[in-house]
Amino acid sequence: MASEGTQERTSGPATTDRGTDGSAAVSAAAEAARPANGETVRVDSWIWSVRLVKTRSMGATACRGGHVRVNGERVKPAHALRVGDEVRLRQAGGHERIVVVRRLIRKRVGAPVAAECYVDNSPPPPPREATAPAGIRDRGTGRPTKRDRRDLERLQGLPEAANAERHRRST
Repeated sequence: MASEGTQERTSGPATTDRGTDGSAAVSAAAEAARPANGETVRVDSWIWSVRLVKTRSMGATACRGGHVRVNGERVKPAHALRVGDEVRLRQAGGHERIVVVRRLIRKRVGAPVAAECYVDNSPPPPPREATAPAGIRDRGTGRPTKRDRRDLERLQGLPEAANAERHRRST
């Protein structure tokens, strides 16, 4: 009886044959998240599942706000996606993600699996502007004087007329 509990398992998920990169685990997770035959996937759910937005409600809000386009058309959150559709998602800062649907999934999966579900055709993000950090003051120097404030505004490129207009409104 004691020998029954010491036998090793020779079948089950612990002995699946995996490549060195864990590709069997990745495809198994993708298959588990795939919808059943004939089922469709909502666009808000899909962009959340492949990690283009943080929450499904953010995906629905983006659709309602006109930030999501499928094949060039603005869509509602319940729009059904198909393999081969081009999804354009405008994100914060004006950056646009352009992806082509390769696989439909209905559940949120890990990042490596999510990356297999679309082809990213997004343009590279614009380079950050190389500007000197204006407005950084030494700690403990107190509030800026009027002269300091004007120097900071001059460094930031604010016109003098804007300063005068602001002064006129406050008095």
